Formats: sequence, C-alpha cells, structure tokens
Amino acid sequence: MEQARGERARQAAEGAQDNVDGERLRRAIAQLAAFGGRDDGGVSRQTLTDIDLEARRHLVERAKALGCQVAIDDAANLFFRRPGEQDLPPVLTGSHVDTQPVGGKLDGAYGVLAGLELIEALNDARVRTLRPVEVVCWTNEEGSRFGPGCMGSSAFVDPACLPRYRTAVDGDKVSFGDALDRALDRMADVPRRAMKQPLSGFVELHIEQGPVLERAGVPLGVVTGIQSVRWYAVKATGVAAHAGTTPMEVRLDAMAACIEVAHRLQAEAARAADSGLRMTLGRWVVGPNSINTIPGEVEFTVDARCLDEQLLARFDAALRGLVAGHAWRGRMELQPLFARAPTRFPQAMLDVVAQACERTARMAGKPSPIPLTSGAFHDAMYLADHCPTAMIFVPSKNGLSHNAAEETAHEDLVLGARALAHAVAWLACA
Repeated sequence: MEQARGERARQAAEGAQDNVDGERLRRAIAQLAAFGGRDDGGVSRQTLTDIDLEARRHLVERAKALGCQVAIDDAANLFFRRPGEQDLPPVLTGSHVDTQPVGGKLDGAYGVLAGLELIEALNDARVRTLRPVEVVCWTNEEGSRFGPGCMGSSAFVDPACLPRYRTAVDGDKVSFGDALDRALDRMADVPRRAMKQPLSGFVELHIEQGPVLERAGVPLGVVTGIQSVRWYAVKATGVAAHAGTTPMEVRLDAMAACIEVAHRLQAEAARAADSGLRMTLGRWVVGPNSINTIPGEVEFTVDARCLDEQLLARFDAALRGLVAGHAWRGRMELQPLFARAPTRFPQAMLDVVAQACERTARMAGKPSPIPLTSGAFHDAMYLADHCPTAMIFVPSKNGLSHNAAEETAHEDLVLGARALAHAVAWLACA
C-alpha cells in the first residue's frame, strides 16, 4: 500500500511539473500586472483599493474557468479549490497580490499565479489528487496601507486578531474594517467560508527579494526558515530653541542625542554582523523639523533581525542599556513595537521541497538548489503555526524588490513554478 501510494505521488508530481506552461505563466503575470501597472514597469496595487478588488475579480474569474470552487473568508482571503478524490484537509499554496505604494509585478503575485498554473498543469496532465489542492490570495500582506502586514494570513490562523485589525486606519483615515466590509460586499456572489480551517500543508513560492541566489548562480532555493525580528522606537525629548541664538553648550538637542545612540547601535550591529544580525534604523521623525530650530523631539525606529534568538536577546539588552545609560540632560525612552521568534520549517516539508527543486534543476541542466533563510516576512511565517509549511525562492535580479525595477528572469520563474507543482502534487497524493 505504502509503495503504491509513493508511486502514485511520484507520477502525479512529475505529471504536474512537466505540464507547467512557461508562456501561459508569462501571460498570466502580464495580465495581472495591468491592474495598477505604471509607465516605469512597476505596479501600484495597495490592499483593498478599487484596483486591488478588480485584480481579485480577475483571479476569481480565471479560477472559475479552471473548474475551481471559489470561496472567501471574513478577512477577504480568497480560496480557489480543485477538489480531490477524498474530502480531506487540502494542500494549500499561494501568496498575495497587494503591493507597496510602488512595487513590482512579482512580489506575492508570482506565488498566486504559479498556484493557478499548477491547477492548470494538473488539469492538462489529467492528474487526480487524493487531497484537494487550494490556491489562496491572502489579504494585506504588505501592510503598506494598513498596519500590520500579513493581516489576512495571521487572522486565518488566529481569528481573534481580526477585530483588532479592523480598527487600523490608512493615511486617509479609512479603517481596515470599512475597507474590508466594502470588499466583502463587492464579492457578495462568492460563498463565505470559515477561517482556521484544517490544512494538510502549505507551500509558498516567492521571489527571494535579496541577492543570495543570484550571487550563487542558483535558480532555486529551499527556504529553511524565517529570521526572528524585533522592532523598537527610540524617542528623545529635549528643548526646541533658536538655532542662531542658543550656545552649543546649553542646548538640549534631541537630534544630537539620537545620532550618538545611533552610532553606538551601528557599532554594536557591526560586531555581530558575522553572526547574522541585520539592523536597520528605518524611520526618523524630527520635531519641529525646521531649518533654523534645534530639534526638540526626535524619534527613530530600530529593526533587528537574526535567526539566532539569543543573539537578538543580547542586542536587545545592549539597546536597552544604551538608552537607559545615555548621559544627557533630556529624556530618552525605548518602546518595543513588535517581536517574532524565528520560524523553522519542518524537515519533512524541506525534504519534499528539496526533492521537487532537485528534479526541476536537473531536468533543466541547472545547478542544484541551496538552502537559505528568509530575511523578509511572509504569510508562511503565520501558516507555520497552523500546519506543516515550506517555501521555495527564485532569484531577484540585483536583489531588488519593493521597487518598480524588481525583476526575475522568466526562465527562473518557470523553474520555480515547476518545483512548486511537483511539491504540491506530491503532498496532495502522498
């Protein structure tokens, strides 16, 4: 019995993989990129805007044309289901289609479109899977219009998050709850389904958004996990005063105080760089932000990431010590904003993905895949709390993403879709 099931899984995986159509995938990427497409080649399609809702309707119609059952949940996550022989928990793949205010045509969207190409390949190969296969389009992964990011996937895993998310507002004071209700009204013809449904596994295909694969000359990466992250805000409060009349020795310059702390943090991060720590001082807010006024209030953010949680704990202690021990006469405060432990994908899922990537690379005459860690958040980070999860990466040219110049060689996009098809079909039959 076990041997027969293994042979069936192999045949399904290879049949799906070999029927992925590169030109069909190219057309699908171009068609979706037209929703919010820009003259510079980028895409502006922020979550739950009119253009995002039009793109979602496009995906719904395509999924229906492939024979999928379509459903939506209370977070407006869209699910496209290809039934299996048995009504078992499905294998899920997919990603998101919302972008940064100016993003590329691949970040997130590639994973959704490769999932639909997988379903088309299964249809072409006449493969019947034991389990259903589903493709998901998660809501608000980017977090650029409403914070935090990954709202749809985290609410799917923990529906208790949704009431809190509904209160978030965008720059125009529109609440996420109002935008969500509007989206659900626009999709009133799509059947509603419950969140937190059982899944047998989740595989997310994504562009790397970094330089590792390109530098290695390798087209496929087996993602072993996602880095731990901690976010903070450091705020200094001094006294705003006239830039021309206030002597240097009596100033309470909040900017000077923050710059000194920032330099010490950069030195701390440099000492730990060989251990994998990555630190960014990302957002600065200066008050009153006037050319001839000494800054009286300055706030900056700290983003620290590493796969080693102990190393992050030591950085946390160093940051707290710097802020608490800063020798100046003003006030300095540290506010923790967000923390997430590292995500480690289970070995059984890594083995399935590695097998899929190995065959894909071998058939194309390409170098074998390499393991790597994701430095960016992905919906898979939350799905890993709910079911066995894995990710596949393809290279990003020059490591660029969140940028109109985001690009991946089409050949690599096809290889990623073939690896995904093999992995998901295998899981759906094994």
